[in-house]
Amino acid sequence: MLYGALPATVAVQTALAGQVVEVVTLKLRAGVAAAEFAPIDKAVEREHVAKQPGFVSRESAHGADGERQVIVHWRSAFFADASMASFQKAPAAAQYMLRIEASTMSMKRDQG
Repeated sequence: MLYGALPATVAVQTALAGQVVEVVTLKLRAGVAAAEFAPIDKAVEREHVAKQPGFVSRESAHGADGERQVIVHWRSAFFADASMASFQKAPAAAQYMLRIEASTMSMKRDQG
């Protein structure tokens, strides 16, 4: 049975080769509830991030202490950089930026 799964694993690894995984952590401003932030987060994904060239996928989750983690897959570092450069100027990002503590934002990237 393990042998049957091996070709599928290799196919997934090959498809992800060269892609960039971007992991962002941040905290919400005091008084901003996760339930309030969730639709704003989805709007940023739908109206900006998902429309960027090289976008593959995005996931977002929250922890009990107001920390959020966002994982975005890009086709390359070039596309990830371009999206980051355009993010703060994007109309969809305005409400997002008002509800986070920008000083807590941290980003790491890994390349497949």
